Amino acid sequence: MARGGASPESPPPPPPLSGPEPLPRRALRKLLLVLGSLLMSLYASYCLAGAAHVLTREPAPIPVAQGEEAAPGTPRDPFWPPQPGGEGSKRLPQAVIIGVKKGGTRALLEFLRVHPDVLAAGAEPHFFDRNYGRGLAWYRELMPRTLDGQITMEKTPSYFVTKEAPARISAMSKDTKLIVVVRDPVTRAISDYTQTLSKKPDIPTFESLTFKNRTTGLIDTSWSAIQIGIYAKHLENWLLYFPIGQILFVSGERLISDPAGELGRVQDFLGLKRIITDKHFYFNKTKGFPCLKKAEGSSKPHCLGKTKGRTHPSIDQRVVQRLREFYRPFNMKFYQMTGHDFGWD
Repeated sequence: MARGGASPESPPPPPPLSGPEPLPRRALRKLLLVLGSLLMSLYASYCLAGAAHVLTREPAPIPVAQGEEAAPGTPRDPFWPPQPGGEGSKRLPQAVIIGVKKGGTRALLEFLRVHPDVLAAGAEPHFFDRNYGRGLAWYRELMPRTLDGQITMEKTPSYFVTKEAPARISAMSKDTKLIVVVRDPVTRAISDYTQTLSKKPDIPTFESLTFKNRTTGLIDTSWSAIQIGIYAKHLENWLLYFPIGQILFVSGERLISDPAGELGRVQDFLGLKRIITDKHFYFNKTKGFPCLKKAEGSSKPHCLGKTKGRTHPSIDQRVVQRLREFYRPFNMKFYQMTGHDFGWD
């Protein structure tokens, strides 16, 4: 013990530990740093990909009014151009049978269906006269699917006498090929009347409907059966929008007497190979017109239905003669306009 009662000095406290951190904590920090860096890289890649998609994606379609041309590069509506598919595409018709009622349009279309490169809408669309407000997309949906090289067609005979139809078809396409089946206007008028009579047996006689005043012999041109047969008047309206060479006039009479000959002209007009020939037809004496030996998609003969080839009622021959006199100047003008004499006089 030290002298004077002094106690010896206390030993200094041990120095704090300064060695390396425990291994588990170091590993955890590194793992968190790696994960954070990876997440940042993924987020940056996602942002860059999203920006690239915005820059390259196709813009939304901009509606284009009927008859108007979109500016270059402007996307069309979802139906334009036709979307390719395994069974072809729906296209607006390249050719239209525009008339005339009771001229032979149904026979012509049925005959044309035999051709493998002609596909047509089923029922008459009546787009350019009754359903124009529905739009071209609606019209296109009525068409069959066609492959490249095939022709889409439709037929609505009332187009020929519809004042707005030429401008509307021209707005769809100025290159549309038009087909008109014409027939002796007197015979056509009687056939028209016969069809109406079959549906309304109580209508007035043909003779009484023909005249405004039978005593003076004044013809009632407001009656549709008479008015349709003034072909020259209706054709003038079409020639305001289409050149005469873009319209083919088919003879309803020759469609009966020489169907293969008329179908040859139609196939040439449409730019098709002449596949439909004499071998496709036979004459049905009961009906009084030609029928197909083999219909489209069938091995059996096919004739038009019972609504075709009806027996006409007996008409007063003096009325028939007066109608021939009435139509004669219009027929002569029609011959001059078309460059074709149909021999109705």
